Parts: sequence; C-alpha cells; structure tokens
Amino acid sequence: MKTSRTPGRRFDPGRRRFVQGLVAGGVLLGMPGLLHARPEPGATGTGTAPVLTGSVIDLVIAESRVNFTGLVRRATTINGSIPAPTLRLREGDEVTIRVTNKLSEPSSIHWHGILLPYQMDGVPGISFPGIAPGETYVYRFRLRQSGTYWYHSHSGFQEMTGMYGAIIVEPREGERIRADRDHVVLLSDWTDEDPASVFAKLKVQSDLYNFNQPTAGDFFRDAGKMGLAAAVKKRQMWNRMRMNPTDLADLSAATLTFLMNGSPPAGNWTGLFRRGERVRLRFINGSSNTFYDVRIPGLKMTVVQADGQDVEPVTVDEFRFGSGETYDVLVEPKEDAYTLFAQSMDRSGYARGTLATRQGLAAPVPAMDPVPWLSMADMMGTMGLGGSHAMMGHGAMDHSAMGHGAMDHGQHARHGATLARPSQQVRHARTEYGPSTDMRVDMPRTNLDDPGVGLRDNGRRVLTQADLRSLDGILDDRRSPSRELELHLTGNMERYSWSIDGLEFGRSTPVAMAQGERLRVILQNDTMMTHPMHLHGMWSDLESDQGELLVRRHTIPVQPAQRISFLTTPHDLGRWAWHCHLLFHMDAGMFREVVVS
Repeated sequence: MKTSRTPGRRFDPGRRRFVQGLVAGGVLLGMPGLLHARPEPGATGTGTAPVLTGSVIDLVIAESRVNFTGLVRRATTINGSIPAPTLRLREGDEVTIRVTNKLSEPSSIHWHGILLPYQMDGVPGISFPGIAPGETYVYRFRLRQSGTYWYHSHSGFQEMTGMYGAIIVEPREGERIRADRDHVVLLSDWTDEDPASVFAKLKVQSDLYNFNQPTAGDFFRDAGKMGLAAAVKKRQMWNRMRMNPTDLADLSAATLTFLMNGSPPAGNWTGLFRRGERVRLRFINGSSNTFYDVRIPGLKMTVVQADGQDVEPVTVDEFRFGSGETYDVLVEPKEDAYTLFAQSMDRSGYARGTLATRQGLAAPVPAMDPVPWLSMADMMGTMGLGGSHAMMGHGAMDHSAMGHGAMDHGQHARHGATLARPSQQVRHARTEYGPSTDMRVDMPRTNLDDPGVGLRDNGRRVLTQADLRSLDGILDDRRSPSRELELHLTGNMERYSWSIDGLEFGRSTPVAMAQGERLRVILQNDTMMTHPMHLHGMWSDLESDQGELLVRRHTIPVQPAQRISFLTTPHDLGRWAWHCHLLFHMDAGMFREVVVS
C-alpha cells in the first residue's frame, strides 16, 4: 500500500481516543454502582447484558444514547443495551422470536452459526426483505445444536453501532462440559464517528487509521541489526511493492474503542468466581473489524469448544480470533484477580476486564506487544520463504506469464478419486486480472500451525488451527467430496476494494450447491490481510492439506498468502450468504450468494 504520511509521524489520535475511553471508564470504575445501574430513560445499558430465556422472546430495535469516550453518541440497540440481551435457549426447542423495528430505516437480525430454514437466517436481499420501520418480524425455528453463538444485525453498519448479543444453547441431554460458573465474554469495538463516514474515508485513503507505519527510527534500528545496505534493500522492497508491512487492520484505536461486554478498558468488566471453582468463559468476537489476541496472564486456558462445537481439550496461553468466531475455555483461578486481556492485532489498543473473587479488584494490565511487521511468507506464501525470491516485488511481477493459466473458477471442478487430498495447483480466475486485484499469490502456504503475524515465537503457547480436533461424533459426514470448488479472496488495498476472484458481490453470480452433496471448498487468500470467512446455513469442516478432517467451524480465518480447504454438506435448501466477517470488507464486496437446490 502506498505510504502517504510523512515518515516518522507518530502522533496517535487513536491513543488519545483510547485514553478518553480509559478516562470515561475510569470515572465509572470510581463509581461501581453506576456500572450496573438501570440506565436513565433513553440511555443505553452497558457493562452487563440481561438474560432472556424461554421459547417466546421479544426484541425491540431502537436508537438510544451512549457514552464510551466522554462524547454522547447515538447507538443502535436491541432492548436498549450493549451488548444486546443474552438469549439462553435449549437444544430441541422451537423458539419464536418477535423482532420489532423502531428505527427509521430497515433492519434485520442474523443468528450467527445457527442451522435453520433460510427464510429465518436474517440476511436482507438474500433470505428475506428485511424488517421495515415499524414492522414486527417473527422468526421461528427449531434448535438443532447446542453451544455458544451470537446474533447481530445484517443491515448496513448497524452491527457496528451496537446490534449484537450472545446466544447460549444448552444441550438437551445435559451439559457435557463441567464448570462451576459460566461467563459470556463478548468483545466488540465502537467508533464515535459515523461508520459510513469512516468507510468513505478509507475509500479515499485506505491507511488513514494506521499510525504504526515505518519510521526513520525503524530504519536506523534495522541498519543497526542487519547493516545499512540490507536495511536500504528491505525498505526498497516494500516501496517497490507499494505495500506497508504494518497494514494489519483497516481500523485502529485512532477511531475505535475496544469493549468487553460493553465496557471500555477502564470500565473493567468483572466476572466473579470463588476460589477452587472451575470457570467456563464463552469468548465471542462480536466486533465489526477487529482481530483480538486474548490471554489471561498467570492463567492457562483450556479450549473446549470452537464455534459452539466440542473439541478435544487443548491448553494454551493465548488465542487469536476474528469477527464472528467463538471459543469456550475453562480456567481454574487460584488468585483473587486476573486480567482478561485482548489486544488488537495491530497493537493499537485493547479490551480488558477482570476475573475476580469480588467486585473492585484488579490485576496488573500487561503492556501491549510490539507492533508486528508482515513477513515475506505473509505476502508471498512459500515463495516468500526462499532466498532470492523473497526480494521479488509483487508490484513488478507478471503473474499471467508464469504459466498457471487464468481460468473461470465458476467452471472449475475436480471429480472422482483424485479428490482424496485438496488440490495444490493454484488456479487464478480470469476475473482476478483486473483493477479489483493488486496481488496474486502463486505459491501459497498451506500450514495451519501458524498462529499468525505478531504471535510467532512470542514465548507463549498460542492456539493454532492445527491444534483443533472435533470430538468423536461431531464430524458426522465422512464421505469423500464429489467435487472441488476453488475461490480466491482478493482486493486492491489502494482502492479499498474487496472481492472474491476479483469480483465484488454486485458483479458476481451465485455459487451453486446441490442439497446433500459432499463438497470441498478451497479458499486462497491473495491479499495481505487475514479474513474470517463465514458460510451461512451449513458447517465448514476444516481439513489439513493432506485431506485429514480436523474441526467443524462456521467461521474460518484465512491468513495472508494462505490456502486452506474445508468440506461441507448443504442440507438445507435455499439462498445463503458467504462473506468475510470484517464488516467493511463484506460491504465493499467480499461476499457471495450460495444457492442450494
């Protein structure tokens, strides 16, 4: 990406806004009674979410006032709180959820990760028309699964202004995961700006909110470590590619305040426990645009569910998750207080809370890790790991001359016995060779054991996709795929254009699937950003590059220059959405319709 600021500029309004969030939260921290006080009429309830149960639930979408940073803004809320009420439901029950829209614009609610008839999926223009102002829409579906999920608006940028909440579906046969206490930890992000204005600014200058760009100080540090010539060469390489090694997130603390259960960092949301208890934490990334790296200093976390599905327990110090993903972990605290620390991938800020034996306690908050730089492997896959290849600039590469042959992925399918393992041959669609794409990867990496940029070799045990294994019985379709579908995640960073196979949603045609077929999907990331890809209406069974089934997900993060694959079986007919769960990427066009017939 082109660097448009003066090198060395480090002023950080994000940090100022982040500090404002600390101050606002700090004021509340000094008056803990206010944290859970009933909000005044017209104000948004924050810091805790009401819990709704039963088979008939009423939700009301409306605007209300909120103040996270010292400035009063209008939020879009469900039943007047951020987060929205936690829905605690029961597997096997049929639920009726009446949603009334009191906004002056259409709205919707999508039940993220829940299997249901497509008309109940809540995606305007795909599964239903949306909920008009003043209208009450009745969602009705039977719960076929248990676990931790969430719900959010699928209209415009309403999710970004407060419309999200947790769903807990209790197993009908009783809970398999034993815990003495249970807390939802819903992470999100908030901007005081109008999200439409933020999006418009990114279309003009896509690195507007990145204040961690390389400086003269970074250059001199490189020169000290590797020598002047190598430092110059490194800087020239990034300049040739017209990209920025710290371009890890579109939005930063320059505009975002990071929230834990609707509390800014110094608001210090607190989950209570008694000594000797085993505590289950249901982490949900309900943010619009943020990858979080989560850890609890001094406490190991045992991951027992991913996206609501049981996995073989794996104990870690830290995990990364993107918008839409959920992880359930078990912890056994011994001390009186621990910090729940979730720093953003770009290290511009963090969400924070406390696990404590009583309200008012706090543990030390760790410093954020150094700002990471993308590596050549992030940019060029396995090619970036090689000596001389690592210096090849993508901006100067002619991929069309490399003999791979462009093709139309809509016509690409492998059949038969050759499908025991996912195809390794890269096939760029003809539509990738256009203005919507500024980068194509010809030698992607397929490793799932990479925790990602900023988490490699940090001295902590970090969860990777390769660690996750579904428990026996979860992966219930062991058929080999009958065909293979390959799609590439694409973009043009300077234009702030996001697409699949070089086509934004408005220029694309639906992906066709047959009901009941076993299908392999290959996703290759031809961009320098990580994308959490969410396929509605069916599971995504992640596999290794050798064709070994690993884990059932509903949202899979695909790292830069990475090629992953999963198997899916579409059981439910209808029209479904498939998209990057970074809200601006989805809105810009990294979105497809899937038709199951």
